[in-house]
Amino acid sequence: MKLKILYVTVSIFLFFSCEYKIEKVTISNSQILVKNKAYLIKGICYHPVSKGNDKRSFETIDKDLKLMKEAGINTIRVYEPIDNIEVLDKIDNAGLKLIVGFGYNQNGFYDILSGTFIDYIHKYKNHRAILFWELGNEYNYHPEWFEDDIKNWYYALNNAADIIHKIDKNHPVATAHGELPNDLALKLSTNIDIWGMNVYRWDNPESIFIEWRKVSSKPMYLSEAGADSFMTIAKDGYKKGVNEKAQADATKNILQSTFNNIETCSGVAVFSFTDGWWKAGELNEQNSGGWAPNSSGVPFDGTPNEEYWGIVDIDRNKKEVFEVVKTIFKNK
Repeated sequence: MKLKILYVTVSIFLFFSCEYKIEKVTISNSQILVKNKAYLIKGICYHPVSKGNDKRSFETIDKDLKLMKEAGINTIRVYEPIDNIEVLDKIDNAGLKLIVGFGYNQNGFYDILSGTFIDYIHKYKNHRAILFWELGNEYNYHPEWFEDDIKNWYYALNNAADIIHKIDKNHPVATAHGELPNDLALKLSTNIDIWGMNVYRWDNPESIFIEWRKVSSKPMYLSEAGADSFMTIAKDGYKKGVNEKAQADATKNILQSTFNNIETCSGVAVFSFTDGWWKAGELNEQNSGGWAPNSSGVPFDGTPNEEYWGIVDIDRNKKEVFEVVKTIFKNK
C-alpha cells in the first residue's frame, strides 16, 4: 500500500514537472533569450471586455487564441495579472507567451502598493506561459498619482523589481514607459531589465530606436504601438469617419519600421486585439472620442479614438489591419 501511494505521488510530481517545465528567459547583448535563443516579440495588447461591460473577462479566450495564432502573434501583453490557471494553460497550449503587467494601486489586487504582486509571482513563476513581468503602464505621465513627484514611482518601481529578482531567477522584469525614458527614469530604475515603451510617433517610430541606442544597451521593445480605425478629421488622403484603411496603412508602416530595427528593438505589442466599447461612452455602443496622454502622435488625425483600436472588432470580425499584422508577423 505504501509503495502504491509513493508511486502515485511520484507520478503526480513528474506529471506537473513536465507540464510546467520552466523555459528560462534571460538577457544577453540587448536581446531577450528564451532557452538561449533570441526571442522576437510579435505581440498584441489584450484586455477583452464584452459589450455592455467595463470589466475584463475571458469568455472568448478560445476564439481569441485561434485568431491570434492565425495572425502570427506569439506574445500577449496584459495590463493586469490573469489569476486563472485554465486561461494560462490555454495560452501555453496555444504556444504563446505572456507579459504580465502589475499596476501600482489596484485596490490590493496583486498590486505594487499593497505588495500583493509578490503573491502572484510566487503562485505562477513556474508557469511556462510567462515571458516576463512588467511593472506599471506609462505612469511617468501621471506624477499626480505619486504625490506630484514622479521620483516616488521610480523608487517603488526599482524596489519592486529588486524583490522580483530575489523571488524569481528565471524571468526578467520590465516596465512600460510612456515614450523614451529620461535620465531620471534610467538613473532611478537600474533594476529594470527590459524597457517597454508606448510610442506613438505617427506611422514611423524609427527615431525612438536611434535615441535609445544613445542612452542604454538594455533590451527594449514597443509595449504599445499602432493606430485606430476612426478618423476624426479628413487628413493625408484618408476620409473622416470609420476608416480601416488608415489603421491598416499606419500599422503596416509602424511594423515595418520596428522589424527593420531588430538589432535594437526586441519587437512590439500592437495595441490592441479587440475594440473596447467601454472606454469613451455608452457601454452598449461604439463611440468615437476618448482621451489618452501624449496622444497627439496618433496617426493620421492626432486623435486616439479609444474604442476603435482593435485588429478585430468587438464581435471578432477581422478588420483590414488583421491581414497586415498576419502578413508581417508570419514573415518574421
